[in-house]
Amino acid sequence: MAEVTATRVSALAGNYPIGHQGKEGSVGVQLSESKDLTLWQVAAWPDTLNEIAAQLTQSVDSSGAVAPGFGQSVASDSKALLRTEPLKFWVIGKVPPVFDAGKAVSVDLSHSRTLVKLKGECATTVLNSYLPLDLREASFPVGSVASTAFHHCGVTLWRSRDHYELFLPRGFALSLWELLMEGAMQYGCEVT
Repeated sequence: MAEVTATRVSALAGNYPIGHQGKEGSVGVQLSESKDLTLWQVAAWPDTLNEIAAQLTQSVDSSGAVAPGFGQSVASDSKALLRTEPLKFWVIGKVPPVFDAGKAVSVDLSHSRTLVKLKGECATTVLNSYLPLDLREASFPVGSVASTAFHHCGVTLWRSRDHYELFLPRGFALSLWELLMEGAMQYGCEVT
């Protein structure tokens, strides 16, 4: 049997310049792509939801964190658990535990999404130009997760401790990246 390797190829590779772009003398937005994304979706059944949520939370953060509610997350240094739908979770940075199919199912989404990170004093302003969400701290605090639309494409936004993390469908990643760059350049954009 042939051995298959799952080398991840960036949807954005070679299509953006590294360094400062746009308005000179300031950096209002920092943009970067997370090139080694590990992303799993786990779907539980209604009667096993609490058990699966507890197991996933423990696998991501062993400090006794409470399982995230819908639209919330739990994160440690290199792993995160996002509650993207009432019965679905996204596990970032690790392979989830194996579950009996009667309790939950999982699927690897790593190659289907491109993860773009935004930070800086103007990151919220840039995202508000494209996303129909209220991103003020009181409405979308750190740890919040939302599925929304970006230029007629379904995307997922997570506000982690240090960034906005935007999960783009791979097939639309380049065109959405170009829109983000265009919006960020007016504030000064640093691409890393």
